[in-house]
Amino acid sequence: MLALFLLRPPDGFSITTTTLAVVLSSFAVALLGSTDLIAKRIALGQIVIIYVAPFEQAIGPDHVKAVWHPVHVAASTAVGVVASVLALLFPYPRLACYEVTEKSKLYMEVATERLRLLVNAFYADNSACMAALTSQARYLAAESTKLLQNIKLKQASSQWERPPLRFIPLYPKEPLVRLQDIETPLKGMEVALSSTTSFPVKFSDQQHKGNLLSLRDHIILRLGQQNIMANTKQENFMARRELLDKPHLSLPAIPQNLKDFSPLLFFLFCFDLLYNGTLTTPSADGARENKVMPTTKQATVASKDEPSTKRRNSKNICCVNVSGERLVVALKCSLSLGLAVLFGVLFSNGNGYWSGLTVAITITPWRQATFKLANDRAQGTAIGSVYGVLGSVISQNLMELRFLALLLWIIFTSFLRRSQMYGHAGGVAAIISTLIILGRRHYGPPTVFAIARLNETFIGLSCSVIVELLLQPTRASTLARAQLSGSLLTLNECIESLVLSTGPVPLKEKQKKLEQQVNALRKYIDEAQMEPNFWFLPFPVACYQKLHGSLSKMMELLCFLVHGLEFLAEESHGLGAAREKIQETIRGDLEQFKIIAGSSLKCFEEVIQVKSLRKLEKELPRRSELPNDLELGNYGALSAGEEESEKVAALFLQHAVEVVEGHDVDVGEDLKSQVVLCLATFGFCIGGLLKETREIENGILELLQWENPGSHINLYGISCEIKALAA
Repeated sequence: MLALFLLRPPDGFSITTTTLAVVLSSFAVALLGSTDLIAKRIALGQIVIIYVAPFEQAIGPDHVKAVWHPVHVAASTAVGVVASVLALLFPYPRLACYEVTEKSKLYMEVATERLRLLVNAFYADNSACMAALTSQARYLAAESTKLLQNIKLKQASSQWERPPLRFIPLYPKEPLVRLQDIETPLKGMEVALSSTTSFPVKFSDQQHKGNLLSLRDHIILRLGQQNIMANTKQENFMARRELLDKPHLSLPAIPQNLKDFSPLLFFLFCFDLLYNGTLTTPSADGARENKVMPTTKQATVASKDEPSTKRRNSKNICCVNVSGERLVVALKCSLSLGLAVLFGVLFSNGNGYWSGLTVAITITPWRQATFKLANDRAQGTAIGSVYGVLGSVISQNLMELRFLALLLWIIFTSFLRRSQMYGHAGGVAAIISTLIILGRRHYGPPTVFAIARLNETFIGLSCSVIVELLLQPTRASTLARAQLSGSLLTLNECIESLVLSTGPVPLKEKQKKLEQQVNALRKYIDEAQMEPNFWFLPFPVACYQKLHGSLSKMMELLCFLVHGLEFLAEESHGLGAAREKIQETIRGDLEQFKIIAGSSLKCFEEVIQVKSLRKLEKELPRRSELPNDLELGNYGALSAGEEESEKVAALFLQHAVEVVEGHDVDVGEDLKSQVVLCLATFGFCIGGLLKETREIENGILELLQWENPGSHINLYGISCEIKALAA
């Protein structure tokens, strides 16, 4: 409004002035760090409409147009806001807090059924029955993952829907954390059953089976009361707790021969973890948030209990670190919008703002699959325009018939948005195109307008793609390779941080970083899969997906390993005289595991960073400097073999047997059972980690063989060459 009032253009801005005004204004909007993405898109759309759209709707002198033109645009936006609120409330309210509550209740029901299936599978008479029950539980696990993702999306909006009034009960701040405490043990129980080969369970008699079933029923009862706990005041909760609490039920007896029962003991460990997790009072939730480790599917959420000074310092650090990135994002946004407006106005002065709006409503501050999204939006705009033209021809001037046609198209595009062919971007583009065509009057023939919009949309998408390629020319396949190297480095740091004496606290931040790294790798793999190859080699999707799956499994196993370390670090004072002996033994076993796994991951990271094997061979000063075994043609493995892995994992089981058989360990049976379960969990997780390390080696070998089809790849030889070159 201020720019229009100062310049007072008699016949609108010139093309140069319009483009410059759009570039400067959009740069200022995109540079803001605290503004939400939706608000930025709305602001960019307002900028395009105000500067580029014609002034026919405003009458009077130039200074009157300068005021009323933005007012008309704002009033039109306000009508859209009111319509959005009405659609949210009618025919029934669809508030985010309500949906979070309903999804949480549904998740509790699914989790209860999963628990029943898993315990029944644990006591199955044969492997076929166990496989059938586990398959049903795995299907419900997929449904649970979808529910957790929906809750994650909705809970961010629920804080705006409840006024801060004392008489209105507040919804729990982080319901996803509470549900994740249930999801983590259930996933571990599924992993244990998938690794079990000994059926039926031989170390449980009927008494122990009844004991475990009683524990299961008690957990199910607690799960049924979770929603009451979340929405009821503390005094009401304490009254119900007196009816629900039972005496502590000990776990089934631990057998003396543990070699063949590591997965089953890991199942009991996860079961006990679930049992203890469901007995937490709401007042203790804040204390437990700092003890619960996140899993692979949980987004990294900042703790609400951190001191304000720490949060303020981290915010300042974040602002400093992302300032350069924010400048690049702002520059990309302003250039894309400026070029779209420039070429759109040059092509059609009256419809030039549609190219700018195409960029404004789809801009994102992060990297995205440019070609795929542009293709989805172009196809969505095309099919939406065709339907809009047909609807306009059929309905003519009958607005009621147009509304009916638009309603049917909205229902259809709600399914189109979830399809793999068009996706969310294509569905949104289809509904917007139809809405614009069916919702207009007295603007000429709809066919001419539809063709003009298609041309402007193509101009806007082309400008967006060109700017994206100019400012961020790195291919997603290159970023995926670099992200894989970073994930291996962070994984090695997590393994090096496995220390019993200090507890798992130093590992938490590294584990969050590893989760972010693996999620970023998944994003780059999806983007690289959709980008065109041009003159490059096809992207080896299968190799990267295999590597990503191994990294995800290792991240899950690390989570359970940390839970066991956390228990021993907190409850070690109850071990009495055996405390130092057990801790020293575990510390030595962990060091041996870290040496084996750490050296392998370090070699993987070095190998994956090699861009060209031929260049590596040329850079070697003398071939005679290579190790003798490599010169003789011997081949070695970078990871531990299966026998060595079993030997390392068996150490923890052996020490668990010593705890069971040791007469000098003067501790309670419950604590002894917990220690044995922790040691068995260490053996199971470490065995799984070493197994996935071998899978990563096979995946990297397959990846390098894919990139060098004419060569015989030897990872051990490449690692020796790298070490020789470094020396």
